[in-house]
Amino acid sequence: MPRNHWLQRTLLILVGLASGLQAEAHGHLVLVGGGEKPRDAMEKFVQLAGGPDAPIVVVPTASQEPDTAEYYLKLFGEEYACTKVTVLPIATREDASRSDLAALARAATGIFFAGGDQVRITSALLDTPVGAAIAAAFEGGAVVGGTSAGTACQSALMITGEGDFTVIRANAVELVQGLGFFRGVIVDQHFVARQRANRLLSVILEHPELLGVGVDEDTAIWVRPNGTFRVMGKRSVVVLDARGAAVSRLPDAGGKDALGVHNLRLHVLLPGEEFDLVHRVVQPHLPPVRPGGEPVQ
Repeated sequence: MPRNHWLQRTLLILVGLASGLQAEAHGHLVLVGGGEKPRDAMEKFVQLAGGPDAPIVVVPTASQEPDTAEYYLKLFGEEYACTKVTVLPIATREDASRSDLAALARAATGIFFAGGDQVRITSALLDTPVGAAIAAAFEGGAVVGGTSAGTACQSALMITGEGDFTVIRANAVELVQGLGFFRGVIVDQHFVARQRANRLLSVILEHPELLGVGVDEDTAIWVRPNGTFRVMGKRSVVVLDARGAAVSRLPDAGGKDALGVHNLRLHVLLPGEEFDLVHRVVQPHLPPVRPGGEPVQ
């Protein structure tokens, strides 16, 4: 599909996607920001898939490393005792048109996207039988996970990694169609570690109906079907909310206006904290307790 055609179509439905959080999506998401994969997040992914004997498929499409399949088979098999892990060998749209791979994806209760280049994921999967099978599995209750590029591809509008990230400007960040499983947001990864605030802020000021969610390395979010997420792992998740803010522009002859904003809402969430994507508020955070109810100091 030509890029400008799908972008026009996508922009027309963004408000619907943002409000669509209130209609439950059936699957969970476990999305890692890159770096180390937090053990608590990976254990949650396996649990949500149905346990170690659940059918899990890995989509290595973003990666060009020759040992990606071997790495994930070892990771799930040795670290999490999973017995039914299959790597889908998808590099092209022709691969994603194979009926046998589509059947494996449709039957999976856990689907995990490897890191690499997120454009490789969407270029290969969108509008293909395997892509449709993954979407059907997610809507049927399967958990979708990913890391790095496998996280970036989950929103309806996807940051490609191309653009000028030294400025806060209109049209400075390239966006293409993403998978659309993480509804009502634009997600970014390696967020604090790679200083990616400029690019997400530029995008959110142009699309204030969407939340910006930046997941740092060694960190994950568990997104529930009810539109809330919990931070897992070691570091932080940044949420940018420009809805209701006053966005200003300083016109530029090249169409890349400088962007300003007043009354932007920003949240920095730490592990264990939760966010309500529907109402755009931080959930009350209860301190952990020891068995018997004594608070942990």
